[in-house]
Amino acid sequence: MTSEPTPAPARSDFIRDIVAADVRAGRAKTVVTRFPPEPNGYLHIGHAKSICLNFGIAAEFGGRCHLRFDDTNPVKEEQEYIDAIEADVRWLGFDWGEHLYYASDYFEQLFAWAVTLIEQGLAYVDDLTADGIREYRGTLTEPGRNSPWRDRLVAESLDLFARMRAGEFPNGARVVRARIDMAAPNINLRDPVIYRIVHATHPRTGDAWCVYPTYDFAHGQSDAIEGITHSICTLEFEVHRPLYDWLIENLPVPSTPHQYEFARLNLTHTVLSKRVLLRLVNEGHVRGWDDPRMPTISGARRRGYPAEGLRDFAAMIGVAKADAVVEFGQLEYAVRGVLNRTSQRRFGVLDPMKVVIENYPAGQTDMMTVVNNPEDPAAGTREVEFGRELWIERDDFMEEPAPKFFRLSPGREVRLRNAFFITCTGVVKDAEGRVTELRATYDPATRGGDSPDGRRPKATLHWLSAAHAVPAEVRLYDHLFTDPFPGSDGRDLFESINPASETILTGALVEPDLAGLAAGETVQFERLGYFCADRDTTTARPVFNRTMTLKDTWAKVQAKG
Repeated sequence: MTSEPTPAPARSDFIRDIVAADVRAGRAKTVVTRFPPEPNGYLHIGHAKSICLNFGIAAEFGGRCHLRFDDTNPVKEEQEYIDAIEADVRWLGFDWGEHLYYASDYFEQLFAWAVTLIEQGLAYVDDLTADGIREYRGTLTEPGRNSPWRDRLVAESLDLFARMRAGEFPNGARVVRARIDMAAPNINLRDPVIYRIVHATHPRTGDAWCVYPTYDFAHGQSDAIEGITHSICTLEFEVHRPLYDWLIENLPVPSTPHQYEFARLNLTHTVLSKRVLLRLVNEGHVRGWDDPRMPTISGARRRGYPAEGLRDFAAMIGVAKADAVVEFGQLEYAVRGVLNRTSQRRFGVLDPMKVVIENYPAGQTDMMTVVNNPEDPAAGTREVEFGRELWIERDDFMEEPAPKFFRLSPGREVRLRNAFFITCTGVVKDAEGRVTELRATYDPATRGGDSPDGRRPKATLHWLSAAHAVPAEVRLYDHLFTDPFPGSDGRDLFESINPASETILTGALVEPDLAGLAAGETVQFERLGYFCADRDTTTARPVFNRTMTLKDTWAKVQAKG
């Protein structure tokens, strides 16, 4: 009896090809994957790639994906991280349904399996310290040496392991090691530690345990308990696969999963390492795990990246076997594509300069009809106040215009978007000679931004009514590291932290309706970029994070390529 052919998934890569072949051959009747984060920090964009891969494959092949927390190290794990991870996975658009698991769910079974290995002579209790284990392990070119306790009697190891569990010994006094091969070319097979003593309160099990399995011991066995068919890991776990397989082969597990590795995500100008990210937070280099400069999923969300943009990015870069570094511009390209299509347009002025239209009636306010999103006709239009006194960007004026500067200058006419043509007729300066205000006239016949006689100014400016603009704080963000490859030259990567990674503008102005924008919602400030309402927003003063500029350098690279 042959299996029905499996339709090709929407996209293809070597992992999906393996899964499809397993389904066709009947080796996987139901595809089951898992995303197994350790709750010792917040998830980063590299995890987003893994989440999209594991949940995506399960969905494409009609299977399921488990969310399983690898909570085997209570010293570093916190409930805060568990909650944040669940929130991030949901925000990305994925749901594990009833399949939420923890390695701690299996502590009793894992302990019993460690006992089984000891009984079979395949594990032993070792009294070497951590430094001693390292000394005896050998090097990449020299074999290791047997521990003095490697041939300890089975009964003695069983007794010591039970006493370890009972809390009789301090941290580091003893460990349980698998007995494999101290001369193995793969150092991970040189009697790896599978259990250690950790006297610490666990977020879920409290003080019930003081011995904990290592990741290598818990991971594969948890996969087997859950019936995982395809255990998909990043490339650094490739050298751990022989140990994964050895444990599966030597324990009475209910299923036999297989591990597959793909290249992890590396991005320029950032570091995707929980250890480094934790240090950034603890040393105060950023505001927290969700700082918009952080490459965490929560940081991306706070910066204004849409979940769809991260999913598109994961699809764009694909799944490869070899490590590579992805340009940060590629991430922005994917996010910008979504924002351009979905974000409503609004007017905002970051560095305001006042313009007084001298021939416009004092006290009069007109309403200008403005399109909300030219990419989405269904978004409709809005009415924006226009009056005698306006704000424009200071950079949109130059008293002595440079070549190819086509914006406002004395005697020059420009278009105010969806309003009128205006001509600068004069400037007002302070005692230091700095231009503080402009005088102008407008052409009433150009209402809406069009001229009945067909003249076309070379520049179109955005603007705000001075009487209606709302003060706002705007935070501009740049790369957290100035070096495209932080730490690659052997220097401390913290030496390349960008001191200008955050610039706070307290004098910005925005349209009145932006004062009520919900935190997390992103809009385009016309001509300036995409901006997201921050959670620090108050009714008295909105706060915006710049998600990114409108300039798309990656699109230019693609066009040249």
